[in-house]
Formats: sequence, structure tokens, C-alpha cells
Amino acid sequence: MTDKKINTENPGNELLSVHWHTVPPEQVVEQLGSNVDQGLTSDEAKKRLTHYGFNRLTEKPPTSFFRMVINQLNNFIIYLLIAAAVISALLGDEVEAIAILLIVVLNAVLGVIQESRAEKALAALKKMAAPEAQVVRDGHRISIPSYELVPGDIVYLEAGNFIPADLRLFESVNLRVEEAALTGESLPVQKKTETSTEQNIPLGDRKNITFMGTTVNYGRGRGVVIGTGMHTQLGLIADMLQSVGEESTPLQQRLESLGRLLGYGALLVCLLVFVIGLVRAPLIDFSVVTGLFMVAVSLAVAAVPEGLPAVVTISLALGMREMVKRHALIRKLASVETLGSATVICSDKTGTLTQNEMTVTHLWVGGEAYEISGNGYEVDGKFTRDGMEVDPAEHPALLNALWVGTLNNDAELDLEMENDQVANCRIVGDPTEASLLVAAAKADIAAREINDIFPRVNEVPFDSVRKRMITIHSVDRATPEDISPVYKKQGNAGYAIVVKGAPDMVLNLCSAYRTNDNQNMPLGHQERKTVLDANEKMTQQALRVLGLAYKLVESLPENLDPAELEKDLIFAGMAGMIDPPRKEVKPALMKAINAGIRTIMITGDFPNTARAIAQGVGLLRPGHGVLSGSDLDHLDDAGLKKAVENTDVFARVSPEHKMRIVDALRSNGEIVAMTGDGVNDAPAIKRADIGVAMGITGTDVAKETADMVLTDDNYASIVSAIEQGRIIYANIRKFVYFLLSSNVAEIVIIFAATLAGLPTPLTAIQLLLLNLLTDGAPALALAMEKGDPDIMDQKPRPSKESILNGPMIGGIVLQTFTQAGATLMAYCLGLIWHLGDVIPQGANPILFLLQYNWNGVDVQTAETMAFVTLSLCELFRAYTVRSERLSVFQIGFFSNKWMQMAVAASIAILLAICVIPGLQPVFNTHWMSTNEWAMVVGFALIPAISEEIYKFFVRRQNKSGAGAVSAAV
Repeated sequence: MTDKKINTENPGNELLSVHWHTVPPEQVVEQLGSNVDQGLTSDEAKKRLTHYGFNRLTEKPPTSFFRMVINQLNNFIIYLLIAAAVISALLGDEVEAIAILLIVVLNAVLGVIQESRAEKALAALKKMAAPEAQVVRDGHRISIPSYELVPGDIVYLEAGNFIPADLRLFESVNLRVEEAALTGESLPVQKKTETSTEQNIPLGDRKNITFMGTTVNYGRGRGVVIGTGMHTQLGLIADMLQSVGEESTPLQQRLESLGRLLGYGALLVCLLVFVIGLVRAPLIDFSVVTGLFMVAVSLAVAAVPEGLPAVVTISLALGMREMVKRHALIRKLASVETLGSATVICSDKTGTLTQNEMTVTHLWVGGEAYEISGNGYEVDGKFTRDGMEVDPAEHPALLNALWVGTLNNDAELDLEMENDQVANCRIVGDPTEASLLVAAAKADIAAREINDIFPRVNEVPFDSVRKRMITIHSVDRATPEDISPVYKKQGNAGYAIVVKGAPDMVLNLCSAYRTNDNQNMPLGHQERKTVLDANEKMTQQALRVLGLAYKLVESLPENLDPAELEKDLIFAGMAGMIDPPRKEVKPALMKAINAGIRTIMITGDFPNTARAIAQGVGLLRPGHGVLSGSDLDHLDDAGLKKAVENTDVFARVSPEHKMRIVDALRSNGEIVAMTGDGVNDAPAIKRADIGVAMGITGTDVAKETADMVLTDDNYASIVSAIEQGRIIYANIRKFVYFLLSSNVAEIVIIFAATLAGLPTPLTAIQLLLLNLLTDGAPALALAMEKGDPDIMDQKPRPSKESILNGPMIGGIVLQTFTQAGATLMAYCLGLIWHLGDVIPQGANPILFLLQYNWNGVDVQTAETMAFVTLSLCELFRAYTVRSERLSVFQIGFFSNKWMQMAVAASIAILLAICVIPGLQPVFNTHWMSTNEWAMVVGFALIPAISEEIYKFFVRRQNKSGAGAVSAAV
């Protein structure tokens, strides 16, 4: 062998740019400086290893713990809380500072725990490569670690091997490769060595190349390494994964925007109050400035919903737990709500919409068409003809065809029995061949028994040129009792020659056909046309069709020439098979459509097959079409952006195509959920707003890249997860509404009192307790709501819709005035009771309060009444916000047990603060009299009652709006 080193600045990229499938194999070996028989020398291999690097996929450094913590703290509300804590500490209020910092730490810890799994997508990609590879070095076949492979190495492939690198084949013996994880092709691909004449063809059509990370399903072969590591097709996908950045979800963006709005508003109000206080102060000294500053800090604490980050995080965690019950595992907390806003589901076909189990659904024998029920590898099924159930035992030609398909077969069925019933069926071997065995099992034909009776003595393997396979079986063991329904031994027949392959090819080899009365009849022109018409009909249904034939001979020729073996065959029939849709898909699709969610199929399979599946489940809508990967190559981004609007099926697509489709949909304003199970799906899964991987059939790459993993691989679980996502988002809206309306009311209470010259009604520590416990506990209970019953009858919310809509803003305004009014009335009443006889007889109490000098006066009673009133306002009102539209009586007052516990716990804490001596000075409270409690409870009911009245008018407006729309339609 001549040592030849490829000397380029970036040899890996140069190798990738070569269309190796169009180069004859001997030229490929020559260009790579190798030799088919001798391989590379050890010295040359070492040089190339230094030059090209190890056959590994590179990965970006994992996110450090410090960076994860920083990411959790990178939030405007968190910034405000830290600032408030620092100011409180500087002013000597350590209790308040510690309490605020504890909130920040709690939120960060929760976030880091949930997000601490580092991205493992590239590590999973690495693990897919074979740990060992059989190569030729220095003329000897040896085993080396796959990461030591270099371009030019000669590699041996056998059944069960992982492909360790991209190889150009120069030898293929019945070689079939499972490429579903890379290309989406549902069936093992028959590999060949012939050179292709087309350059720009999809990966799935490059029959003379095997790709790193795929698996040898059957046969054997040899090839020369044309790409290693990141310079393989798998490496290109890994590179795309690195280029796809992390994006915040719509909820994160909305809450961040809301936090900024609240923060800026709070700072403005704080500054205003501080300035007004200074202007109104008769004497400005340090104590006045400090006092005004504390009022400003109190306002900041009132404005910022301290519990919001923690409540959102905990709510998403609770939602994640509920998702698990619905067979959806959420890997990233913030992604829970995104699925609820999805407008488009981009779904892979194989294993997602279909069962990934080839199934014989049609048989054509003896001039009759039969249908077979039973999905996938279920061995229970019924045979029907013209819609009427038939007994296979009474149809000899039917049994004969299944007998042929069982003998000419290299697959096996592993049946697990339980109480004399098949509990589970597992296949070993090619799915297409296994489907024939399952069909035979439905007719009570046991493959192992048949093969014992008719042992195989020789074979001619499947050939991609001949498109058929021959097996030869001895019939010496057969007796009429064994096989009377299938075959009657004639004369001195000693062997059965059985053929399976392309129907037209097999038909050309036959001179007769088997009839239903167990006779062999000549095949004339009309009979052949009938067979071909039946084949065309099945093909149009996207079925993969195999022709079956056989003959009996007394002895075998000395030279097993296929041409001699295949003379004068008897045509047994045809079997049509398909990877059938999941039963749950069609109703789930209808539910998604009703919810305004569009589903698009994106698959590596052929257009006709994809179209048939899409039509069968109702995915392909009238007026919408199918585009192939080659069609996409002729569309620019603007053209694709328009095409995705009326294309429901994309077939024969590459990973780059999938990313372009997702990008086009997102540029149209869609919230995209991308489902998939293969390596080829990973970049698009990561690019989408939310990536969904299949947990059972999905590769490690898809699962580690996805935001959500379906534990049952069921499309219906996607729709169920969308429903739960909507519920979670609706619940988040409820407690955001609940918290904000309370916080804005707190701002108005302090602002109004300060402007009026009254003492601050609520201290900063009281506000902090209100926001954390009295608000926080019911807010968490709101996260446990089951959702409105018509939530899946609503259309997806617009992607740019604010978390606060019109009715909610109206509700916040209403609650601001009712809660602030109730609290200030209770507060003023407390001040009046505090002054008592100080107020002159006949004087206006309110005017007197406004003119009174409150410097140094302890208004504990009034503060207690204000604090308890506002606390009860929020607790009573928590029941009314459990639905944005429905009355508390419609959803059931006690239907959320968590709300009962949250309110009871909050009331218990409230009472403890008022009655426990050790807590009273901290919160400046005392135990109120009966009259004071009666007034407080009465004032506290006002906001809840006003909320129910407001929702009544909202419902009426919605009904009138719906009626107007109906009338217009």
C-alpha cells in the first residue's frame, strides 16, 4: 500500500464536501490513500489520527454551578428584593433584611435543583458510536477502539454492529441498516455498492453509504471510512445542536416584563412619596429623612410581589408532577406553560403517529382480497373478505400464502405466554419479515413448528438487483396430517422452493397460481393483469407489497442457479403491510383541532406513505398538500414561510429541513412544539419553543435535548400535556392576578395614607408577611386548581398576549379600590378609636385625623385593624379568583382542598401574630376586641363580593359577544 496523507488546512471539512456516493468505490479507496486488502499501516494511521483528531463528537463545557445560580438570580424582581434587603440592613432592620434574603435564596435553590441537569445531548451522541471497530491494519483484521478510526480505514460490518463512522461501501452482502434514528426511514435500508449518479439526494437515498450512529440490522459488508467525529453526518447534527441557543419561554418573557413594569412603577411612587414627605415636613433632619426613607422602602416591599418568583417556580414544579401522571416528564420547569400555548405540533411519523410496528393489513390470494385486523405485533386478529369475517382454515390459498411467507423468513417471534394466552410478542429481526410471521400467527400458523417440519437446507439471499429472496426447504418430515390445510405432498417431491420479493418480479417467474379450491391454475394474460391491478391498488394505499411464490421439486440441481430454481413457480399471493397509526392518534388529533392546534407531520419516510398515514388519521386537511425535501431545496426562506401555511406533511426531509420548517413556523408567529424520537429530530427539537421526545423509542439524544419526554410514546399524551399546560398557565394567571391586585392595593393604601399625612398603615415586615403567607399560601393553592371544564374548547392564546388582559386589568382596578378602601376605612376607624376623647365634640373625625400631629404616636390598634382587614380581604377573595369567569358556586366552594388548608394555615398564623406576646412587638399587633373583629370581618368581605359581581358582568359580556359572533357567522 502506498502511504498517502491528505494535506489540507481543514481535511475534515474537505472530506465532508465530497459527494462520496457518486464516486466509484475503488476511486474512493485510492483518493483516501488506502488499500482494500491491506488497509492503512499503523504509522499512517497514527499520522492521520494526529491530523484529523479522534473519532469523537466534541461538546461544549457544561454549565457551572455558579453560572446556574447567577442565571436564577438574573431577574428584575430579584434585583429589587436584594436592594430592599440591603437598605433594610443598613437602616438597622435585620429581621426584615434576613426575611427578604431568605426568599431570594429559596427561589434560587428551587430553580437550581430543577435545572441542575447539564445538557447531555452531545454525550448521548457520543455513546451511540460503537466502542470497538473491526478494521484492517498492516494487512491484518484487528479490533480497535472506534475513537481511533481515521479516514481511509477499512471497516468490517456485521449484523448487530453500530456503524462507527461514515463509510463508503465497497462490499455488501444482503446488508440492511436501521437508519430510523438518523433519517426517519421506518424500515431497514438495503445497502449496495453501486455508484449513484445524483449528487444532491437525501441521506436516506444514499444507499452506498452507512452513517455513524446507525445499526446493522442484517447481513454484512465492508467499507472505507470517509468521515470521522464532527465531520460525519452525526457530527453535523451535533454542531447544529451547539449552534442552537437557549431561549426564554413566553411566560418567562412576560413575567420579566411585568417585573420590570412593577419595579419601575414602585421606584417612581417611592421617589414621589419621599419628595412629597420632604416638602411637607416642617423640619428636615436625619430622623425625618430616615422615616421617609423607611416609608419608601415599605412602598417598594408592597409593590414587588416577593412571593411571585417562588410561587411560579413551585407552581411549575407541581404542574410537572401532574404532567408525570399524564405520561409527560418535564425536564425544564419553565417549559411547562409553553406547551399550553402551542399553536402547532410538528410531529414525526414513525413511532409517534404510527406504532413503529410493521403490520400486514391486506392479503391478495386466489383472486380474492382479504383484510387482517389487529395492530402492530398483536397476534390476535380477524380475517375479512368483502367486509365479512372468514375462517382462514377454510381458505387454503390464504393459508398457502402465509405458509410461504413463514418459510421464506429470517425473523423470529418471541411469544410470552400467560394462562395459555399470548401476553406479549417481541420480534427478532427485520420488521417487514416479522409482520408476515404475525399475520401467520393470527391464522394459527406457528412459525417454529412450520420451520421444524420444513427445515431450510439452502438459500439465495435477497439481492437489491433481483429484488427477491429464495429459500429451499426439505419436505421429508412433512405428513398430510401436519400440513393438510396448506400443502398436499405430491408424488416424490422432496423439496419446496420458496420465493419472496417485489410482486412484479415474482409474478414474471410464475406460470400458475394457487386458487381457493386448492388447485394450481395457469397464469394467462388476464390473470397477470388482475394481479398487477391488485398490486397497484395496494401500492396506492401506501402499502409495502411483497409477492409470494413457491414450487415443489423431487431433487435439487447440482448448481443452485437462481434462474434454474425460479422456473415455473406457483404464484401464492401478495401481502400488503404498513406501519399503522396508533389507535389514539385520530381522536387526539380531533381534540387538538378543536383546541385550535394544528398538527404537521415531518418525516424522513416517502411522500406516498406519509400522505396515506396523514389522510388515515385526519391530519391532512382539505386544500393542504405534501412537500418533499427536494421541494424544500427549491424554496428560499420567504417561500418556505408561505408554504408552511398550507402544507400539512413534509416527507423525505433532512435535519436541516426540519430546522428550516420550525424557523418558518415561528417567523409566522406560531408557538411550535416539535416531537420526535431520533437523532435526526434533535436539532429541530431544540430549536422549537418546546421539544417533545418519545421516552420508549426515543434515542438518548432526542430525550436529553427535549424539554419534555413522553413516557408512553403516545400522541394522545401530547394533547393531554397541552391541556395540562393550559391549566398551569391559567393557574399562573390566577395567582398573578391575585398577587398583583393585592400588591397594588397595598401601594395605594400606603401612598394614600402618606399623602394624607397619616402614619403608615402597614409596616414593611407586615407587608412582607402579607406577600409571603397571606398571599403566598392561597396562591400556591390556586396552582392546584383542576382548570375550567371548557379549557380545551378555547383557542390558543396569542404568543404576544400580555399576561394581564382587559378583564384582568379591570379586576385589578376594582380590587385596588375595594381592598384599599376597606383597609383604609378599618385603619381610620382604628385611629378614631385610638384618639377617643381627644377628638372634640362635633368635630369631623376624618378632618381631625388629617390635621392631627402623629409624630411619635403609636397607632398599634389602627395598624392591627388595617393589617388584619387586608389579610382577610385577600384570604376571602382567594376563593373568588379560582376561575376567571365562573362563580365560586359554579366550581364548588370546597372543591379545592388545598385552598381550605392554605386559608386555614394563613388564618392560624394571623391569629398567632395577634395573640402571641413574643410576636406582637415584632409585627406591632395586639388582640382586638369583639367590636373591632366584627368591623374588620365586615370590611374584609367587600372585595370578595365585588369580585363575584364583576365576574357576573364579565360572563354576560362574553355571552353577548359570542352571540354577536354567531349571528355574524
